[in-house]
Amino acid sequence: MAVLKLAVNFQDIFKSSFLENVASVSLLDMTLALILAFGIGMFIFLVYKKTFSGVMYSSSFGVTLVALTMVTTMVILAVTSNVVLSLGMVGALSIVRFRAAIKEPLDIAFLFWSIAVGIVLAAGIIPLAVIGSLAIGIILLVFVNKKSFVNPYILVLQCRDPQAERQAEEFLNASTRRCVVKSKTVQQGFIELNLEIRLRDDSTEFVNTLAAQEGVHSAVLVSYNGDYMG
Repeated sequence: MAVLKLAVNFQDIFKSSFLENVASVSLLDMTLALILAFGIGMFIFLVYKKTFSGVMYSSSFGVTLVALTMVTTMVILAVTSNVVLSLGMVGALSIVRFRAAIKEPLDIAFLFWSIAVGIVLAAGIIPLAVIGSLAIGIILLVFVNKKSFVNPYILVLQCRDPQAERQAEEFLNASTRRCVVKSKTVQQGFIELNLEIRLRDDSTEFVNTLAAQEGVHSAVLVSYNGDYMG
């Protein structure tokens, strides 16, 4: 009797609830979900690469989108398999703080897209994840890449005197769809203008003609997304 009691005590000591959760998610479900998450994550990465219109392209952000899709899938698979784990996960994630600044508004959409795909895949709604991602990707490719010449540009113009300034502005009003002065710096024998312009088409040959005018020191055309100047 004492031997039997001792054996039961040893079983209680080595009994682990951790090992009981090993089979809570089947190997097939894990493999299929992670493969699909990787595939759709790569699709999101390619759409991001094709639609990027910022100043500096970050390949690490694209890789983050793939990883975020797979990590979200893994977390949701674990949460859906255990109610107690889901409560603990809510508490753990509530103390996480991300300090990375999002510079492009469209990047937020890609982040939410990756997270949403991970959640939907882990929930087993595969058609929604695939068809929804295709629809979102097509919409982004169509609308983000449309007619680049309607985007605003900033022209940094340096002139010698007010007469050269007036001639340059008249030329710009005739050569562009829209021309608005954003800022003006005046020094002795030197005038610098920052103008927001919108092109009539995708040609920038007018900048060459403008730079060759009498009294114009330089003309620099840069892409402008509205974040750098008020």
